[in-house]
Amino acid sequence: MIARVLVAMDGSEMAEKALEFALDAYPDAEITVLTVVGAPTWFMGEATGLALADDPQQAAAERARPVFERARALAAEHDAEIDTTVALGPPARTIVERADAFDVVVLGGHGRDLSSRVLLGNIAETVARRSPVPVTVVR
Repeated sequence: MIARVLVAMDGSEMAEKALEFALDAYPDAEITVLTVVGAPTWFMGEATGLALADDPQQAAAERARPVFERARALAAEHDAEIDTTVALGPPARTIVERADAFDVVVLGGHGRDLSSRVLLGNIAETVARRSPVPVTVVR
């Protein structure tokens, strides 16, 4: 029986489809939406702003806010409640590290723009290969 579901969301349409899938497929499960904000490095465009923030965790939470607002709206449409959590780090590794606490991971096959599509396609593949629990990739 699936009791705890981790849904990785990045604000993309595919991530929303992943959450809707989880809400439909596991209506009695506790669903946690995880948004991973990439750790700042010298070559990561948007994430470099986190390096300049006084409080990177707070900056990550601010970036996650619209994703969580949309996730809560989708959950409300399904008459469900969800938990939300934000993490700072490499997305695939962070999702895999947190997967142990869940029965299944659900994520979209790619993200919101061309670069995210390439990266998230790789993220989905990496999570599917390395996760200690089953993974559903929604397309």
